[in-house]
Amino acid sequence: MTEIRRLVRKLLEAYPDPKLELEYRTPLELLVAVILSAQCTDARVNEVTRELFRKYRTARDFAEADPVALEQAIHSTGFYRNKAKRLMACCRRLVEAYGGEVPTALEDLLTLPGVGRKTANMVRGNVFGQPALAVDTHVLRVSQRLGLVSTRDAVKAEQSLAKQIPARDLTAVSNALILHGRRVCTARAPRCAGCDLCAFCPWEEKGPCG
Repeated sequence: MTEIRRLVRKLLEAYPDPKLELEYRTPLELLVAVILSAQCTDARVNEVTRELFRKYRTARDFAEADPVALEQAIHSTGFYRNKAKRLMACCRRLVEAYGGEVPTALEDLLTLPGVGRKTANMVRGNVFGQPALAVDTHVLRVSQRLGLVSTRDAVKAEQSLAKQIPARDLTAVSNALILHGRRVCTARAPRCAGCDLCAFCPWEEKGPCG
């Protein structure tokens, strides 16, 4: 067993059923939640979307929303004016090009305003069951520390990781790395002593393993 496969096995043992911490029931709800999560915690987004999704149920609801009302509804997620514009533009595109449904193909998702590879891959992997690795700041940081990637470019990191990790594990590994980056391998004061991956980690600044 190669070192990367040992690491993946250990990671998935630590997080046996890794799920996103965003709350959603449909592809549209996850798409909206991920857009709102930029520079905002998932906990805050969940507080907002519980009410938001009662009022805005379809892509057309968002596309035809009153901008001021939508801004007020998402205000606490931060950068609410830009996020409202992105949501409305994204959902207009969904209505006009995809009958109000979220497309499954990466190339189609990337045509949506406000949707980049991270968002597209979160949707593809978590609601459509496609092998997809979403590289956010946590995935990038943890992957660098573990020596899996040497780049700071998210696209290059995604490509490199996809070559090393079996396709069937991509979404699970992506979700697990996000959870690990939030709970253990944090940007500041990582909990190395309590890390299940510490023995595999070559990071020069890591603390003592437990």
